[in-house]
Amino acid sequence: MTQNPFAPYGRTVALRDVNGRTLDSFKALIQPLRYKNKMYLDGIYTEIGFNSQGHYLYLGPPEPDLCALSAGDHLYADGVPYQIDRAEKVYHNDKVFYIWAIIRTITEVAL
Repeated sequence: MTQNPFAPYGRTVALRDVNGRTLDSFKALIQPLRYKNKMYLDGIYTEIGFNSQGHYLYLGPPEPDLCALSAGDHLYADGVPYQIDRAEKVYHNDKVFYIWAIIRTITEVAL
């Protein structure tokens, strides 16, 4: 297991599977994306109207590897579930130093 560089600063985040079972728990940073960073991200229509689906920047440890998750796996922090839209590894020399991702709150979609 690689040491988590975010442990002193991050908040507790759980990685959960499609059934809601916790697969792992760790510290990571989750920050809202500013308007200029999300101007190309679309929202969705729900039963009560348009939802811009809050998009966030995730910075977390190399493990768990968010780049290799199963369909339906998601993050959970402070009572909020997050879908992982995109994740990439950031390297220092030949080692993964951290993982960054674009995540968004999970919203029920009107059918």
